Amino acid sequence: MRVLFVHGAFVRDGAWWWQPTADVLAPHGLRSSAAVLPSCESEPRGDLYADAEAVRALLDASAEPALLVGHSYGGMVITEVGDHPAVRRLVYVTSFLPDTGETLAGFGTGEPAPWHVSHGDGTAGVREELVRPLFAQDFDDTTYAGAADRLTAQNEAVFGQPATRAAWREIPSTYVVCGEDRATPPETQRAQAARATDVVELAVAHHPFVTRPDLLADVLLGAVDR
Repeated sequence: MRVLFVHGAFVRDGAWWWQPTADVLAPHGLRSSAAVLPSCESEPRGDLYADAEAVRALLDASAEPALLVGHSYGGMVITEVGDHPAVRRLVYVTSFLPDTGETLAGFGTGEPAPWHVSHGDGTAGVREELVRPLFAQDFDDTTYAGAADRLTAQNEAVFGQPATRAAWREIPSTYVVCGEDRATPPETQRAQAARATDVVELAVAHHPFVTRPDLLADVLLGAVDR
């Protein structure tokens, strides 16, 4: 079994974000990799469907069964591509879990989140002064410096693009509710989690794969056992 990680919005270098959890999984014989999302790292920026195709290409590269893990915005991506024959289970981490036709923007109140800033060129980003208090309150200074260096602009189109597939209707899924997340309220997560096959709630903030890789790795190992 391999694990394929898909990161959230407004960041680059997915391998950096997921490495602490990858390091915990490796002694258990689980090979892992992190997707590079064109909406965050290509020029010009790709869209939601380009992100899904990038993940599909990684899945196509091997017939080995895969656990597909999406964080936050990454839940949109794994829902779009998770019906790939290699995928055995989807794992949503404080994530959006859309049905067909639903968009990322549709999960909110209709107003941009306070941390969302449009750049006027078709891209958007996150207000850095809100990153640590909302998304990374549990990061130490060194880790936060690394995270801040990996913030990036993302194609704003992804927020209005609908899911064309709902892989969770066919593929078993686990939702990880992050109970101390200040960016995506736990009650919002629990509403999303109602669609998943299994739900696990952890007392962690928005990025448990960085700050509590031991806890998230336990969930992923359990998902593999299923």
